[in-house]
Amino acid sequence: MHAADRKHSRLKATGLFPLVRLALSLVALCIGAAGLLFAPEAAAQTGGMKVRVVELDRPIDKVTARFIRRAIRAGEEGGAALIIIQINTPGGSLDATRSIVSDIFAATVPVAAYVGPEGAQAASAGTFIAAAAPYVAMAPATNIGAASVVGIQGEDLPETLGKKATEDAAAFLRSIAERRGRPVEPLEATVKVAAAYSAEEAVKNGIADFIAGNVSDVLRQLDGKEAAFSGGKVTLRLTGAELLYSKPTILDRSLGFLADPTVAFLLMSLGGLGVIVELWSPGLIVPGVLGATFLILGFAGLGQLPFSWAGIVLFAMAMALFFAETQHPGIGFFGITGAILLVLSGFFLISGFGQPGVSGPTLRVSLWVLGVMGGLVIAVMVLLIREDRLSRKAGPYVNPYSAQSLIGQTAEVVSPLSPQGQVRAAGEIWSAEVEDGVSVPVGGRVKVKATRDIWLIVEPLVTGDSHQAA
Repeated sequence: MHAADRKHSRLKATGLFPLVRLALSLVALCIGAAGLLFAPEAAAQTGGMKVRVVELDRPIDKVTARFIRRAIRAGEEGGAALIIIQINTPGGSLDATRSIVSDIFAATVPVAAYVGPEGAQAASAGTFIAAAAPYVAMAPATNIGAASVVGIQGEDLPETLGKKATEDAAAFLRSIAERRGRPVEPLEATVKVAAAYSAEEAVKNGIADFIAGNVSDVLRQLDGKEAAFSGGKVTLRLTGAELLYSKPTILDRSLGFLADPTVAFLLMSLGGLGVIVELWSPGLIVPGVLGATFLILGFAGLGQLPFSWAGIVLFAMAMALFFAETQHPGIGFFGITGAILLVLSGFFLISGFGQPGVSGPTLRVSLWVLGVMGGLVIAVMVLLIREDRLSRKAGPYVNPYSAQSLIGQTAEVVSPLSPQGQVRAAGEIWSAEVEDGVSVPVGGRVKVKATRDIWLIVEPLVTGDSHQAA
């Protein structure tokens, strides 16, 4: 039988074959679903005027930037007369914000911003995105502004770096305001002094153009106005326009969930430990499959974040030390050091030390999760070390039934019995002890009389009227 056939048979015999087949089927299904979820949204094939509404209702990161880009492209390819970005965000990454602003300026269709519904906010990075649109509408009881620059973990920046980052963000917002003909000072104040405005205050200061109760009201007030886009200007004719909504897909929301630093760190840690278990005990399959899956998901989420290579290297070193502990159990140094490096990898995983960003959700691994993971791994390592040392102290395990089966059999002395030594019985070497304090030389013959733990109690084999004793 070929090796592949034997492996196939073992999988069936152990009952793991259906599980492996199910795992492969799920992977294939996920790949197919990803193709559908990544596919651009198709515009309805109608002959009327179309307006695409893009719902931006989460923190701004790489996932959000790609979603906005796809939605703008869908509006351009679908022949939309206008694209409305409906904003409700607490802010986010400055790099992702620059990407979205660039897409708005490069769009071949006019893009308007609507801060809504009621109670929504265009805080922090949302201020830049709204200001980049040729028209900004706000729902009642909404606000815009508070775009001060902080570290991406929410910390205040050092004085020099903070001043440089603030001036850079202020210059970026000034350039947007000048491009769209908006007042510079009120917008600049959102960065320099964290100014924020209600809908009425935003309209009064020229940051927003009008207040609208809903998207339909936005269309009514924009109808007949001239709007700028990358190709020039166009007069908007929006009466009776059909609304086409672009919402984040399941994949977008899944990537957004995975892009949480704590979730990404947990998946990477559990995945790495699963792979270590598979390497430690090859053939279990389940830890290896789940570990590889968790690792892929964890790195997919980490790829959406401003991660640090130092954190990745520390994580890889921690996994290598865990594997070394499995190869040399009982030492403890590798396991304990690996646990410490795992905690440090989570601490350094997100490169937030001094890196400027627009204020928004804090990006860092939860300290509670770091503490729990570190404590859990150390506890497991201490338990393994204790069990290994206890097993060494107790000596090798011997089946008592196997030892008792030797009672009455003859054995050959291979190490002098005086009174303890070793004998060969049933083709194996056993520790033995001869009674009555006599000695039996190498090559002597003894008879197994009894057992005690892993010892054989023997007596010299009688030959005639005397013993074979020296």
